Amino acid sequence: MSVLSRQSVLAPKLPIESEKKSYWSRLYGSAKSLIIANTSSQMKNPVVVITKDVLSAVNLANELQQFVKNTEETPIKFFPDWETLPYDIYSPYQDILSERLKTLYELTNLSSGIVVVPITTLMHRLLPIDHLLKNAFSLDLGQKINLDDFRKRLIRQGYNFVSHVTEHGEVCIRGSLIDIYPMGKNKPFRVDLLDNEIDSIRLFDPETQRSIEKIDYLRILPAREISLADENIARFRENWRTCFQGNPNQYPIYRDVSHSLAPAGIEYYLPLFYKETSTFFDYIDDNAMLVFDEEVDAAAESFLEDIASRYQQESQNSERPILSPDKIFLDVDDLDNISKKFTQIHINNLKMDSDLNFIEYDSSMPMNVPVDARSKEPTKLLTQFLNEFKGRVLVAAETKGRLEIISQLFKGDNKPLIIEDWVSFLKSEIKFGITIMPIESGLILNKSNIAVITEAQLFGERAMQRRLRRRQRLDVDSIVRNLTELRVGAPVVHEEHGVGRYRGLINIDIEGVLCEFIHLEYADNDKLYVPVSALDLISRYTGVDPENAPLHRLGTGQWSKVKRKAAEKVYDVAAELLELQALRAAKKREPYTLDQNEYYSFIQSFPFEETPGQQEAINSMINDLLSTQPMDRLVCGDSGFGKTEVAMRAAFIAVQNGKQAALLVPTTLLAQQHYKNFCDRFADWPIKIDLLSRFRTKKEQDLVLSSMKNGRADIVIGTHKLLQDDIIFKNLGLIIIDEEHRYGVRQKEKIKSLRSQVDLLTLTATPIPRTLNMALSDLRELSIIVTPPSRRLAVKTFVSEKSDHLLKEAILREIKRGGQVFYLHNNIRTINEVAKKINSLLPEVRVQFAHGKMPEKQLESVMLDFYHRRFNVLVCTTIIETGIDIPTANTIIIDRADKFGLAQLYQLRGRVGRSHHRAYAYLMVPERKVMTKDAIKRLKAIEALEELGIGFTLATHDLEIRGAGEILGEGQSGHIQEIGFALYMQLLDRAVQAMKDNNMLDLDQPLTRRTEIDLHIPALIPEVFLPDVHMRLIMYKRIASVNDESDLNDIKEEMIDRFGALPEAVDNLFDIAKLKQKAYLLGIRKIDLGVQGGRIYFHENSNIDTTRILEIIESNPENYKLDGQDKIRISKELTEKESRIEFLEYFLDEIVLKEAA
Repeated sequence: MSVLSRQSVLAPKLPIESEKKSYWSRLYGSAKSLIIANTSSQMKNPVVVITKDVLSAVNLANELQQFVKNTEETPIKFFPDWETLPYDIYSPYQDILSERLKTLYELTNLSSGIVVVPITTLMHRLLPIDHLLKNAFSLDLGQKINLDDFRKRLIRQGYNFVSHVTEHGEVCIRGSLIDIYPMGKNKPFRVDLLDNEIDSIRLFDPETQRSIEKIDYLRILPAREISLADENIARFRENWRTCFQGNPNQYPIYRDVSHSLAPAGIEYYLPLFYKETSTFFDYIDDNAMLVFDEEVDAAAESFLEDIASRYQQESQNSERPILSPDKIFLDVDDLDNISKKFTQIHINNLKMDSDLNFIEYDSSMPMNVPVDARSKEPTKLLTQFLNEFKGRVLVAAETKGRLEIISQLFKGDNKPLIIEDWVSFLKSEIKFGITIMPIESGLILNKSNIAVITEAQLFGERAMQRRLRRRQRLDVDSIVRNLTELRVGAPVVHEEHGVGRYRGLINIDIEGVLCEFIHLEYADNDKLYVPVSALDLISRYTGVDPENAPLHRLGTGQWSKVKRKAAEKVYDVAAELLELQALRAAKKREPYTLDQNEYYSFIQSFPFEETPGQQEAINSMINDLLSTQPMDRLVCGDSGFGKTEVAMRAAFIAVQNGKQAALLVPTTLLAQQHYKNFCDRFADWPIKIDLLSRFRTKKEQDLVLSSMKNGRADIVIGTHKLLQDDIIFKNLGLIIIDEEHRYGVRQKEKIKSLRSQVDLLTLTATPIPRTLNMALSDLRELSIIVTPPSRRLAVKTFVSEKSDHLLKEAILREIKRGGQVFYLHNNIRTINEVAKKINSLLPEVRVQFAHGKMPEKQLESVMLDFYHRRFNVLVCTTIIETGIDIPTANTIIIDRADKFGLAQLYQLRGRVGRSHHRAYAYLMVPERKVMTKDAIKRLKAIEALEELGIGFTLATHDLEIRGAGEILGEGQSGHIQEIGFALYMQLLDRAVQAMKDNNMLDLDQPLTRRTEIDLHIPALIPEVFLPDVHMRLIMYKRIASVNDESDLNDIKEEMIDRFGALPEAVDNLFDIAKLKQKAYLLGIRKIDLGVQGGRIYFHENSNIDTTRILEIIESNPENYKLDGQDKIRISKELTEKESRIEFLEYFLDEIVLKEAA
């Protein structure tokens, strides 16, 4: 058939009524997505596209977003896979279940649009459609609900009751407040009841737990695909007895379900819960059209083989009997029978059967036209293609930055015109255009004479960073994090009594007033009860292994001796730090200027919301540049926390001030990645960015060197080659150093010598603790970013003995969901054998290996192949610690994990979990008896640490000690271990302050001047109001540590928002905290006030108006009396708490020094 007699992809031929099946052929590249988009726009009914696997489905759904004119009129739905293996012992991640239930519910009302589903997902039997529809219900403003019935209903629906809601399927009821994270919603909701009527429904942020906006209506879907309602549990038990022999109570799964629990992997028992199951086809419109992609039949056959072999394997497990495949899955015959009633289109580019009615389309195979950066004419092949192709051409760039870079490849009249999108290009007459259109495959349409060329055809080896999730704000107060890790038995430091163990919160009745105390235990089982109002005196002890923390004895001089010794040593450190500061202060330079308009338009293209920590770092960096002193700032934060953006903004300001900026990175791969990111970010600006690395030819390197010398290059990115003496900049103003700790001594010395001449910004992920910030903020400027960027899923970690069975499961689980695997084997000699072994275990898996001793060119090529999913498993050494991000690699297997330190395990585990998939880390270890005690502890700690951002304030201490050693010198770590890290930092801070003021440090004075207030009224957070002990501790600590009234009001607002109306005892807590703030500023040590009055005690150097006090005493001698040098006795009838509070407010206002007020 001639090319021109073929059907146009832009006008697809739809099957006629009498034809139930038709066959489409010659759909190459992205012609497939385009024809599906065009088909859908011509039809009134939904189009269901069935692909061979998850990866094809995801790519197809992404391409459809680009080709569909209006996604509101033609919605694109993707039905996700469980991402588990057949008969898996793990359950799908909650977010996946949420998306599946939402999609199924929406399908029941979908009259037009496109649904994409992998064949393997389609072959699972599903929960009955009537069950889903019957169990979805809505909440409306003004609706009356019975709280008990509502609670029971949610339990039946599978919702999980927790103390605070952060994930799909969770619910928390506190008094009249209901927090719920319904399936299918992007945010959780807070429902406020007035009596039994819904008064308001608000969205809230799961991170801050604060309300965001009000809505009128909320739909709630079941939380699981199985149902734990009484009748479904009864049916499960009955069906179990029918299907399996033996005593059902001997099986853990049967017992769990009988107790209304859903054990992991319960989804593979779904048919037992229902009378009958539904299939995906039951949920879709009867008039829907099915489009079967290529190779779907083969994928279905292969999946059935998989199921059969898994069934064979798993049915050996006597503790976990499994259902036969036909009960859970559809086979090929089932599929054929069910799909018969739908109109079908089968896409097959290989015409195997000439009898079938094939419609051939006019697309051709898109060919690669690689840009060869090393030749004289880099775009020679592309220009040749443009000259030979007689039609119109559109270049599809992945981002705005890439669009700029590709445009610059063309000179003069050959430049492509920038176009808004695909639809605009189709309507126009433009011969050569370029647009932002992130698609994988190109396109050639012969009849319409249109070609689309993608980046993959131009640059086979680019590695673009795809951020798969928008960042969200997450603000965790560092002092709170300090306590979050507090478990019963953990060591803590009390500033006045030393190191003890935390034993929990306890209520004690004192003279009829209920008070809450922190129970601490010291050496010889001595007990200390600390009032919650003094929580600011307690911090988590970090120094040595918690089990061996040096507990002190109460009532002896032991603690003060230890503290005094450490304080004396602190003096030397303080002197050294101040000397450093004086040297820096002597250096001056011209301050930079900041053009607000230009800077503002530059930051507009940052696609994420700055996290609070990041914003703080940016502001400090700008202040440094605008001052007359050279900047020397260290920015710390976990990888992926947004340090690079701080660097980009600094570089922008430097270049706007006519200076050059240099970015120094430790590896060539990272240089390449940073170069691409910088080009993207500076795409709209006339700023020239160059790359100096070993991958450039000699000619290219010489060009860059001359641009640096004559000032044409504004920003240069490179490895330590940039530090060589023969490298000359015309006007270097800023050096940015990435991962400083990975440079050698010679390079570090060179960097030090530059400090006096240029501004220096250092980025590092080495965790230097937050508390260090206080002590050193005046010395070497520190910015710490502790806020994780997005609500990335925490990495699920397993520690287990190495076995081939586990290895196969782990790799298959990842590959079946379209992902990739890092296998970490830290021995170069045997790495090749390990790769071969994995290949023999799993012949269908593509395996490669990489290590640091490989030639750099070869290493880069392996890494880029991995990035582009050309193979599935990368066996590698720890070289991946600082490699490029690979969002699709979400499983890491670490061989001999017992040989790694905690920080390194944390860093390695951080290589996965960078996208919206649940990530897995398997720590493979030998038998327990072979491992050291320390290794076992480390592994337990890393397995327990699932929270993000802990890499920073890791509850485990080797990191904090190492961080301190790097700044203060190793000699100090002994004292840090004695008194704990936080207290050491406080001492250092005081020593520095005292030296600045030319004072001696008074070691007998307590570190912090405190104010105690006792009004003989209950001031606590009652357990009935907030049952979660952790949460109470955190709120106490925040209230005790806050220094100003507006912050206190914020906490009060937050508590009302999160937990409902405050009981009187909590109101009292806030009233006392407010009085404490005033009294503290006046230098009052203690206030004790009851029904008959009481006493007020003052510190030696108080900020009070003594004349006014004497006047008050003289005018009211019956009410006021001086009692010694430092206290006043008050004799007044103050029966009500209000009268005590009013009296204190009046009295404190009266005695303020008027100059100080």
